Amino acid sequence: MKLLEIKNLKKTFNNHIVLNDINFSVNKGEVIVILGASGCGKSTLLRCINGLENTNGGEIIFKDKIINTPKTNLVEIRQKIGMVFQSYELFPHMSVIENIILAPMKVEKRAKDEVLDEAYRLLKRFNLLNKKDSMPRELSGGQKQRVAIIRALCNNPEILLFDEVTASLDPEMAYEVSSVILELAKDGMTMIIVTHEMKFAQKIASKIIFLDNGSIVETSTPSDFFSNPKNDRAKKFLSIFSI
Repeated sequence: MKLLEIKNLKKTFNNHIVLNDINFSVNKGEVIVILGASGCGKSTLLRCINGLENTNGGEIIFKDKIINTPKTNLVEIRQKIGMVFQSYELFPHMSVIENIILAPMKVEKRAKDEVLDEAYRLLKRFNLLNKKDSMPRELSGGQKQRVAIIRALCNNPEILLFDEVTASLDPEMAYEVSSVILELAKDGMTMIIVTHEMKFAQKIASKIIFLDNGSIVETSTPSDFFSNPKNDRAKKFLSIFSI
C-alpha cells in the first residue's frame, strides 16, 4: 500500500534551487535510504515532508491527501509522519519520561496512564527503563538518541524520518542507535533515512535514492547501487567510502 508520494517537488532558498523536480513514492513497510554529498538537499527533503520547510512547487501526498498546503494541520501530520533529528531535540528541563509523554498527552489528549504504559514498554524494550527519571544532561549521546526515537514512537507514527541520527555519535553509540532502527525495520515500520553510514544503508534499505545538487540521479536496490551504480556521480561518491 502506498503511504507517501512525492510529485515534482521543488524547494528554493533565495532563488537557489535546493530540490528540483523530486519524484518518488513510499509503500507501507518500505525503508527508503537517501544518500548524497553534504548540501545536496537530503535534510531539506525530510524537513519538507514533515512540514518544517515550505515548498515552492509540486505535491507531497500522504495517504491520498496533499499535505503541503496552507490548510494542512501540521500538528496532526507530524503525529503520523514523525521525525528524529541529529541533535535529539529533547527538552533539557524535563526528565526522560516527561519528554516522552508530553506530546501524546498535550497534543493527542491521551490519558496519562495509557501513555505512561506505552512509554514504559518502549523504554524497557530499548533498555532504558532505568533512565526514565534521568535528565537529558545525564545521558550519553546514544541514550539521548534512543529516547528521541521512543518519543517519536509514542505518537504511533505511520512513517518515521531519520536525519543523520548517528552522525554525532562515536562508533559504539552509533551501533546502539542503528540496532534500534534495524529492529524497527524488522517490525515493518515505514522509514525514510538520511545517513552517511554506508554499511548501515546497505543493511537496512529497501530502496536507495541518490541525490546530487537537489535532483534524484539514481534510484536502485541496495545490492545494485552498491555493486553497480549507474550514475557517474554515485560511482565517485561510493569510491570515497571504499565500499
